Amino acid sequence: MTDVHASLLGLSHPHSLAHLRTLQAVPEVASILLWDPDDNLLQSTVETQGEKIRGATTDLSTVLAQEQITFAVAALRNDLGPPIFISALESGKHLITDKPIGKTAVESQQVADVARRRQRQLGVFYQNRALPPIQDARRFVERGLIGELVSVEMRMITTQVQMRNPQHWLFNQEQAGGGILSWLGCHYIDQIQHITQDEIVSVAAQIATRSGEDIDVEDVAALSLGFGSGAVGVLHAGYMLTMSGEGYHNRAGYDTYVSINGRLGRITWSSSGTPQSIYVESAHPSWASAPRRTFDYTFPASPAYGGAHGETFLRAFIEACQGNGEPMATGEDAVRVAKVVDAAYESSRSGRRISL
Repeated sequence: MTDVHASLLGLSHPHSLAHLRTLQAVPEVASILLWDPDDNLLQSTVETQGEKIRGATTDLSTVLAQEQITFAVAALRNDLGPPIFISALESGKHLITDKPIGKTAVESQQVADVARRRQRQLGVFYQNRALPPIQDARRFVERGLIGELVSVEMRMITTQVQMRNPQHWLFNQEQAGGGILSWLGCHYIDQIQHITQDEIVSVAAQIATRSGEDIDVEDVAALSLGFGSGAVGVLHAGYMLTMSGEGYHNRAGYDTYVSINGRLGRITWSSSGTPQSIYVESAHPSWASAPRRTFDYTFPASPAYGGAHGETFLRAFIEACQGNGEPMATGEDAVRVAKVVDAAYESSRSGRRISL
């Protein structure tokens, strides 16, 4: 992999500085050019996060005109992102964005269509795909250790809205497009389709706003999922925890559970934050000597978004930009997730199961 030059589009997003740290941590990134409409924010970022930053500007056209820039990382408000993403792709830049790309699947598909037409790589930060436990779970399914998929059970609850600044655009329907499902639940929708390699084809959902805060997006959701194989699944997501701290990068502020159940066994884990162990049981003949196994993981320290696996994820995208392989998560993957989220909203409005 050769050195590349990158740009970071947007500094006020909750994940912007985390993405900047990832760019700084990956040695193949030789320099970073910042863009944001807020000049004061640009200057303060240069002063405090200056490693590898070679320039900062409020003029987007200046960034997009830089031929030496191979790719852009974009973290923007959901309603503002798509036109800027399209401009970046039209200028010839490869692009990787924070999820969900657009407020709806239609908006996300429009960006993906431009990437395809311009033959540019479009990635999305579903970086949990790079986690070793997630990769191992996918391999166990591929090897047939749990047999044909029967059901999936997922829970993802996190700190309450009152601990996350209810005035933030994330809790504004017009600006965000949705709440807990589009902001955090999306990771689990992507994760389970990636691990099982089974498409979600129908959704019945109930969403609600129960925090008592002055917001107009859902803060709790319960989804019933139908998969292409005939398997079924559930996802329960919400801002609920009262005693787990606050902030957007609070590793202790999550309570998650995943169980992937097949005819021959299951894969399961429960964690606050990044899963550090997974449990597998299998009646497959190849596991007859030890049908129940636990896999433990120790992760190296890294300033990158999500840790060392965030570096791995971005490095794979850079390699794809250089013609080597595909991004770990593409724009089409983001569209696939967005369709499930949109279907959940439609189901809750209509009281019907929605087929994708």
